[in-house]
Amino acid sequence: MNPEPDDAASVRHEPLGQGESVSASQLWWDAEAPAYYSEHREQLGDVRLSWGPEQLTEAELGALGPLMGRDVLEFGAGSGQGARWCFDQGARVVASDLSLAMLRIGQHIDHEHGVAPEGYVTADAAGLPFADESFDIAFSAYGALPFVADPGLVLSEVARVLRPGGRLAFSLTHPIRWAFLDEPGPEGLSVAHSYFDLDPYVERDANGAATYVEHHATMGDRVRQIRRAGLFLEDLIEPEWPATNTAEWGGWSPLRGAYLPGTAIFVATKPIQH
Repeated sequence: MNPEPDDAASVRHEPLGQGESVSASQLWWDAEAPAYYSEHREQLGDVRLSWGPEQLTEAELGALGPLMGRDVLEFGAGSGQGARWCFDQGARVVASDLSLAMLRIGQHIDHEHGVAPEGYVTADAAGLPFADESFDIAFSAYGALPFVADPGLVLSEVARVLRPGGRLAFSLTHPIRWAFLDEPGPEGLSVAHSYFDLDPYVERDANGAATYVEHHATMGDRVRQIRRAGLFLEDLIEPEWPATNTAEWGGWSPLRGAYLPGTAIFVATKPIQH
């Protein structure tokens, strides 16, 4: 979901540590929260769990399973659209995000719709401030994992706060997209970068400070990260672009969606120890 860099920014692929990555993400999302919500409100909805630009919703997919009476965590929640939808289905929901500005927009949406999660928590997903085995379900739609240098640490934290038998679902940019130009038109069908280059996409301002970071991992990497966190991969969904969706979103478009998967959705469970 790379943004368009401003004129003063330099763009490169280079190694970046966890601390600088977290700082850049917090600053970017805090600064861009109002504009991001305004631009994407129609696609995101206010009380909807949409798994990606294809507009596949949880109401259609059912990746989280039954929600009534369950304790649910949305990490990397942004403005809490998914958390709000889960609450509307009868779940007890907490929404966490690194960006306080995004969560404050979520509170504004709550007042507008009269639907609110039990709580909002400002937190780095690599250090969740919740007790062990606090939740039945955890999920994130394009949140947290693409923006951290150590996704394995995030997944281990999520596994820690899940109860045995609990479920995790998360979506992110499909790894194959890393190799192609991030453009919605025909130029976006051209290979421009090595799929195997794991250096993150980094934008830096005129002073050299990282202002936006997005991390890449291969499909195999993502599977291994899930397994190393002690979770069992139940499903991997690569949604096709629906004919009814004519909207472009950044580099996502019907044209590219006809040839390339744009989103990968991972569904995993925490084993029950006998």
